[in-house]
Amino acid sequence: MSWRKERGRAERGYHHGNLKEALLQAALGLIAEKGAAGFTFADAARMAGVSPAAPYRHFRDRDELLSSIAQRGFEQFEALLTQAWDDGRPDTVSAFERVGKAYLAFARNEPAFYSAMFESGLPVDSNPTLMAASERAFGIIRAAAERLAALAPPGTPRPPAMMMALHIWSMSHGVASLFGRGDAARRKLPMSPEDLLEAEVLIYLRGLGFPTDRRPAAKDAANAKPSGPPPVPPAGPWGTPK
Repeated sequence: MSWRKERGRAERGYHHGNLKEALLQAALGLIAEKGAAGFTFADAARMAGVSPAAPYRHFRDRDELLSSIAQRGFEQFEALLTQAWDDGRPDTVSAFERVGKAYLAFARNEPAFYSAMFESGLPVDSNPTLMAASERAFGIIRAAAERLAALAPPGTPRPPAMMMALHIWSMSHGVASLFGRGDAARRKLPMSPEDLLEAEVLIYLRGLGFPTDRRPAAKDAANAKPSGPPPVPPAGPWGTPK
C-alpha cells in the first residue's frame, strides 16, 4: 500500500486526535519529495498542520521519527518477502527469483519507506526495535540462501549460507537502488531491473557450481532424503563447509 493512500487515512484520523500517525505520514511525504535527509522536525510538524512543539509529544527528535518510519518499512518489507518466498515452493530457485522481484517491487512502490530504511543514516544497531525488524526481513533472504546452499552438488566447495545471503542481498540492493526506483535520473537499461537481477544471481550461482534449473520441490536437495552417508566436501576458498 502506498504512503499516499495511508496518508489520506492518517489525515482523517488526525482530525480525531491521531497526531502520531499524522506526523508519520507527513514525514513519509517529505521523504518522498526531498529524501530522508531533506527535511527537519519542524517541516514534519508544518506538513501535519501542527505547531513545531507538537511532535515532541510522541517523538524525542527527528531520528526517532525516522526510526519509526524505517521500522514500519521493514515490517512491510518482511511481509512482502515472506509471501514471495512461500517456504521455497514450488522449487527453491523459482521461489528465490520471486524474492528478488519482491525486493525490487518494494523499492519501486515504496520509495519513501525504502529511503528511510536504507538511506537515512540511522544507527540501526543503537535501536533494538529497529534492529530486530531489520534482522527479521534479512532473515528471509538468509533462509532462502540456506536452501540454495543445500542445492550444491556433492563435493562442490561453497561459501557459508550467511555469506551467500550477504552477496545476494548486495546484488538486490544495488539493482534496486541504481535502477529499480523509477527515478528519471537513473541510467536507462536495455532490460528490466528484474531481468538484470535474475541474470546476476544466476551467474553468481552458476559460478559456484550450483544447479539453477527448475525442479519439483521433491527433487530439491534441501528436501531429498539421503541414500547414504553424505560425502565430505573438500576445502574450498571459504574453508571446509560445516
